[in-house]
Amino acid sequence: MSGGRPRYGTIVDTRLSGGGPTGVLSSYIIRDDEDERYYSFDYRHIVTEGFRTIRAGEHVRFHISAESPDRAEFVIRLAQPDPAEYYR
Repeated sequence: MSGGRPRYGTIVDTRLSGGGPTGVLSSYIIRDDEDERYYSFDYRHIVTEGFRTIRAGEHVRFHISAESPDRAEFVIRLAQPDPAEYYR
């Protein structure tokens, strides 16, 4: 499962990974607030109900993967946007 304590960070980049049925799924990069290291993850690791996406600049809580120490998992958005504002 996940390695260690929860970490906090900021989403700094979104990249189209070309996956999924339409070929437009994204992967994301988090910069850890404490040690400023970078971790990647994809939409499957976002813990939420419904549509799984995150924008650059959002703050998140996450765990570092025990299997792959450069990967994040169990990513939770700390400030859920108002849907009307998010989809403008």
